[in-house]
Amino acid sequence: MTNKANRVLYTGVTNNLKRRVYQHKEKLVKGFTERYNVNKLVYYESFRDIGNAILREKQIKGGSRAKKLELVNRMNPDWHDLFYDL
Repeated sequence: MTNKANRVLYTGVTNNLKRRVYQHKEKLVKGFTERYNVNKLVYYESFRDIGNAILREKQIKGGSRAKKLELVNRMNPDWHDLFYDL
């Protein structure tokens, strides 16, 4: 997820993406996303196994900003908010 200016990147894991993005959009989640106005879904991956999802989250979080930008640009080159397509 990112903010309006696409400057902040946030990575998380959830078992219900639509609900979780809605919570961020409505600022129902206190902390980083509220503070930095992170409310735009620009990239996501789906997993059947939560363990694999958590491993991937850690991998992405541990990667460079350049690698994160590459992921988004490959899936969503215009950085549209994907929430409305879920």
